[in-house]
Amino acid sequence: MNEVLLRSLTPSVIGVLVRRGADFAAAEDAVQDALVEAVRVWAAEPPRDVKGWLVTVAWRKFLDAARADAARRRREDRVEEEPASGPAPAVDDTLQLYFLCAHPSLTPASAVALTLRAVGGLTTRQIAQAYLVPEATMAQRISRAKRTVSGVRFDQPGDVATVLRVLYLVFNEGYSGDIDLAAEAIRLTRQLAASIDHPEVAGLLALMLLHHARRASRTAPDGGLVPLAEQDRGRWDTKLIAEGVGILQAALARDRLGEFQAQAAIAALHADAPTAAETDWVQIVEWYDELVRLTGSPVVRLNRAVAVGEADGPRAGLAALAELDDSLPRYAAAAAYLHERDGDLATAARLYAEAAGKASNLAERDHLMRRAARLNARGRT
Repeated sequence: MNEVLLRSLTPSVIGVLVRRGADFAAAEDAVQDALVEAVRVWAAEPPRDVKGWLVTVAWRKFLDAARADAARRRREDRVEEEPASGPAPAVDDTLQLYFLCAHPSLTPASAVALTLRAVGGLTTRQIAQAYLVPEATMAQRISRAKRTVSGVRFDQPGDVATVLRVLYLVFNEGYSGDIDLAAEAIRLTRQLAASIDHPEVAGLLALMLLHHARRASRTAPDGGLVPLAEQDRGRWDTKLIAEGVGILQAALARDRLGEFQAQAAIAALHADAPTAAETDWVQIVEWYDELVRLTGSPVVRLNRAVAVGEADGPRAGLAALAELDDSLPRYAAAAAYLHERDGDLATAARLYAEAAGKASNLAERDHLMRRAARLNARGRT
């Protein structure tokens, strides 16, 4: 059984059921039941028309559920006659499902969960394992999300920017359990790129590929974080880098710059440098200037300050940092790094320890504590 094939067909099968009269929640449930049935009954070889099989079985599951629920009697009038089985229409509903799952009435967490379930074809258990929450908790989250969007018209235009933010959230979750969410986000973004011609979709895909290319070098054998400047660049995936750069160049050539394209351009400059010392920090600062113009984000300004410190010296970076609110996430870590580069080891050690206390995960905390300890040890010698 080809699990990837099943998951890739999930959005289009849901779309067929919706067009036949099922609401989104009922269609999604029926398709999940059909996927379970496929796992149970398929032999080594799938049926000749996999999508047609899934549509037929999912429609029957939907009808069974409709007939069993008295509250759905009015819907039965529309679905009493089962359409004849045969090849499913070649209509791609993936894009509409993306927009539905990223509906603005949903919280980011609910939008991510619903996207993974309806578009990604993951089971509730797989999503729960990836997010390290009980399956019952994730089931409730998904059920609430489906109820929220059940009355939304399927053909309403959606907001591409919202869809991209949901996919970026999925990517940034990384991986845990049986599902690699970074790889899943790349798969879904490729799927979206095949459904819509949009430079920012291409920009996000390029950004994901360029970041993912460095994945193998990000952690040490003991599980500790390895900063970008200290990574073994020989372990970077040059094939992914080349693909990401190619996608980015094509997107930039359309002269419709967006924030994901700008972020990808920064990632490409890092990937292009043979060594950390050869990084083109001046051009990176210029791209951060574009990002600030596009987003106005304080976090972008913080990252820009670090880049300024590399391009123009640590004191210039500290001056740029001083213009920002020191309550920003990772402000203390950025300040610690710039003070360390400026030779103020005592201040840097204190700030690293402060940043460790605010770290969002154990690996980051341990990394910052080790840097603080190393500087304190140097100060005593």
